[in-house]
Amino acid sequence: MPVLTLEPLNTAAFAPFGDVINIVGEPSFPINAGTTARYHDLGAIDVLGGSARAAISMARGQGFSLPMALRLLERHPLGSQAWLPRGKTPFVVVVAPNGADDRPDMRQLRAFYAQGGQGVNYHAGTWHHPLLTHDEEGQSGDFYVVDRIGTEANCDEVVLTGDWTVAGPCPNGE
Repeated sequence: MPVLTLEPLNTAAFAPFGDVINIVGEPSFPINAGTTARYHDLGAIDVLGGSARAAISMARGQGFSLPMALRLLERHPLGSQAWLPRGKTPFVVVVAPNGADDRPDMRQLRAFYAQGGQGVNYHAGTWHHPLLTHDEEGQSGDFYVVDRIGTEANCDEVVLTGDWTVAGPCPNGE
């Protein structure tokens, strides 16, 4: 049974798949007459296609405990997709690079643990598992989603074969 061990989510490790969105280091610049520190341009939003536009949505993810079973991977070839927890909800991020056959390269499948203050922005075309909210009691978590809206098909799915799972422990992130 293939088991993925969770890695801490950090900018360097996640760079091939997208952007880590969180507040670390010094702010980019002050705004609102100096009352707010802006951390600027943390993720690039891509939208491709004739009817494309960027949109902000909300989602409520069912809580899962570890180990987590993995069922499918998906990708959005025409746009990026950002997931930002509304509160301090942690979640598991599973990604894979494209393989030679334009399917996910399962030999390079990786699992990251996003602390409650972290979000991710998947690059367009990045294979990823649907949202896996981490909560040992099964409580749901609310997320903001920033992605492409349009009439063109923008979701490819691959059902996973075998019993892929993600196991803990949950590491500290960036």
